[in-house]
Amino acid sequence: MLTGVAARIVYTDLDGTMVGPRGSFWHTAEGTPTAEPAAALLELHTAGVPLVIVSGRTADQVTEAGRIFAADGAIAELGSLVTWKGGRARHQLTGALPEAHAGRTPMAVMAELGVVEALCAANPGRLEWHAPWHATHDGDALLRGFVDPLAVDAWLAERGLGWLTLKDNGAIPASARLRLAPEGQLARVYHLMPRGIDKGVAIAWDLQRRGIDPADAVAVGDSASDLEMAPAVGRLWITANGADVEGMAGLLAAVPNVSVTDAPMGEGWAQAVRASL
Repeated sequence: MLTGVAARIVYTDLDGTMVGPRGSFWHTAEGTPTAEPAAALLELHTAGVPLVIVSGRTADQVTEAGRIFAADGAIAELGSLVTWKGGRARHQLTGALPEAHAGRTPMAVMAELGVVEALCAANPGRLEWHAPWHATHDGDALLRGFVDPLAVDAWLAERGLGWLTLKDNGAIPASARLRLAPEGQLARVYHLMPRGIDKGVAIAWDLQRRGIDPADAVAVGDSASDLEMAPAVGRLWITANGADVEGMAGLLAAVPNVSVTDAPMGEGWAQAVRASL
């Protein structure tokens, strides 16, 4: 039996974590119908533990998902925006955005500077907009492809754009049929955004707003970007599918409060939730 922190609040990633193939809440990683995630969600609500969605998706997308799953709030664009009251209340985090651009969204500044176009041109056939989902992002530039984030960060620094960083938010399913990655590799989703913004920073801000001790908070995710939630909570769960990604084992070893579920995606999410009640 999996054991964890008794939670006063649960923060959860969506894609590849709470929902599985093609965003389904009702299928296992293998595509078999299952009611386990829904049953665990009911147990969470019955226990009166708030659920907050934390995702790379836009505010409108996570707000809509929040209505479906009866969430108590949402964190969008990989930590750029904290929302509550059904999306009516919002707090934008801008991280290391230069003071000269204060009051503007990071995406507006990047558009003016032509950063994305230059970056894609420097990585032909390996990086592009994650269309059409990129269009409504304010806090980050949503991209897809197959590049080395550290090399991109070095490229940015060389051009005086070191306040920006490229974050890997996981693989795109093979069914997407993209030709942006080498043979045998899956294309990945990236977020180009100011440094100092991540899911953990946003969770810490939200916990302070709610008056909840971080030790009483639990988070669930599946990607390297989800490891950023660990410092903000008492226990971080990574679903088995995330732990199996190449290179993830070494990253997990450096996180003292992380646990891995036995099952992948929704079934693993259900295990993490039940271990937190």
